[in-house]
Amino acid sequence: MEIYVSTDVETDGPIPGPHSMLSFGSAAYTADKRLIATFEANLETLPGAEAHPETQLWWDAQPEAWAEHRRDPRPPAEAMPEYAAWVKALPGKPVFVGYPAGFDFMFITWYLYRFTGASPFSFAALDVKTFAMATLGTDFRATAKRTMPKSWFDPLPHTHKALDDAVEQGALFCNMLAENRAIPRPSPRDRRP
Repeated sequence: MEIYVSTDVETDGPIPGPHSMLSFGSAAYTADKRLIATFEANLETLPGAEAHPETQLWWDAQPEAWAEHRRDPRPPAEAMPEYAAWVKALPGKPVFVGYPAGFDFMFITWYLYRFTGASPFSFAALDVKTFAMATLGTDFRATAKRTMPKSWFDPLPHTHKALDDAVEQGALFCNMLAENRAIPRPSPRDRRP
């Protein structure tokens, strides 16, 4: 059984190393949209890293969210091994789910390898936007939350608090998954070898 680990990160720049992951949250869902576990952590910034000027301007306009991410930060060397153990303890094969997966997965993978030496997700991530594109039959750049069916969205908040956003994004993905799996497809025997 696959467990879909919807993950959101908040950072102070576009790439890990020169910039830091400030916080992250993961919400583990079964395919039938059962939320089975969550994990969240605020992190201390990396030694020698600095906030990117453009990212800092955005945070300056979000003082409440910034304060939330700076509350009780933990050393990454402490939080990331706990997170890896949490992922490994999930009752199924973990699948990283992100929106955009390229950004969130990059930070999580970098931090996992830097502070634990490995990643329980291996090298793959499922991107919610790409999955929506495939389900809707739209172009990638034309696929956005504003163009997605309203029925895919549960009444959950998008607060820029990592765990809140991971829960919201996970429910969105599970709703997409249910619709995608309802699309009629050729039977396996009708497919080309």
